[in-house]
Amino acid sequence: MSRFDRYLLSQLLTLFGFFSLVLVSVYWINQAVRLFEQLIADGQSAWVFLEFSLLTLPNVIRMVLPVSAFAAAVYVTNRLSAESELVVMQATGFSPWRLARPALAFGLIVALLLSVLTHVLVPASRTGLAERRTEIAENITAQFLVDGSFQHPAAGITLYIREITLNGELLDIYLSDARAETQTTTYTAERALLIRAETGPKLVMFEGMAQTLQAEGNRLFVTRFDDFTYDIGALITEAGTRRRDLREFSTQALLFPTPDLMEITRQPREVFLAEGHSRFAQPLTAAIFAVIGFSALLTGSFSRFGVWRQIGVAVVLLIVVQMLANVGASAAQSDEALWPLVYLPVVVGSALTAGLLWLAARPRRIGGRRGPVAEAAA
Repeated sequence: MSRFDRYLLSQLLTLFGFFSLVLVSVYWINQAVRLFEQLIADGQSAWVFLEFSLLTLPNVIRMVLPVSAFAAAVYVTNRLSAESELVVMQATGFSPWRLARPALAFGLIVALLLSVLTHVLVPASRTGLAERRTEIAENITAQFLVDGSFQHPAAGITLYIREITLNGELLDIYLSDARAETQTTTYTAERALLIRAETGPKLVMFEGMAQTLQAEGNRLFVTRFDDFTYDIGALITEAGTRRRDLREFSTQALLFPTPDLMEITRQPREVFLAEGHSRFAQPLTAAIFAVIGFSALLTGSFSRFGVWRQIGVAVVLLIVVQMLANVGASAAQSDEALWPLVYLPVVVGSALTAGLLWLAARPRRIGGRRGPVAEAAA
């Protein structure tokens, strides 16, 4: 690479890192606040919050990198234009196509980073996050069994425990089951234990009483027991019944889905294919974002008022490409044969970039005179 290419590429990468850091921080803090409130309310520790935050970070980075690449390309090109560096380079014989070479290299670097995220890091982090959520959901003691307060683990269920000992024994338990419309059953026991069985977790109560109030006739039935087993498996989400997300699977599994995978996820083949091909299209689209931001600003001549009009055009083109990405993904999910539409934003974005560079390479006249770039070249 020439000295100018290295200089421009270093500027793009520096600003790209800065914008990525800022956007990731803002987006992550917004998510972290909600995550913190949810986990702390469920009785989880700060270490669990930190673990969940790290697992959500790859997906946050994946979402902000395309925007960071576009912002870096626009900012650097605007600064070089304002300081007349682009004018000088064009005066030495550099065409817009030649100037776009470091921007294209920058886009390919961004695409490579996004490819690692979409194909490796994001699926692995989503799998780990789903497994940890399942483990926490199964942890009844941390999620539902909180001593000294009334809990409502499910609709119609009220649970109160006076104390939970260090060995997991529940003392002075109160459990009201009002899920049935015809009757309400209230269980009280001096102590209870939470055990796991093949059919799910069970609550075993000792030395207690069951009071059943029937709505018809307002009759109350009282039964005393030495030990009684209550099935609470329906109150939590079991790991075996967890519905896996498509974004947890590898790219190969998405492109070649088996009947078992489609049955587990309850998703048709076209949804698998659309998700798999989107992992290739997203990095290429991010590269297009960067090159569009650079090329759009080359279409304007030098002006003391800056290139705000060109920046507006670049933003509009960015929105158009993103809309095409959404349309292509929706169409591909509805019909298996339409999976090539996932790459529609890449094709259209490439055509727009070529059109912008061709427009920038044409000699311009302002007020019947050639612009400063053309005059300098002459």
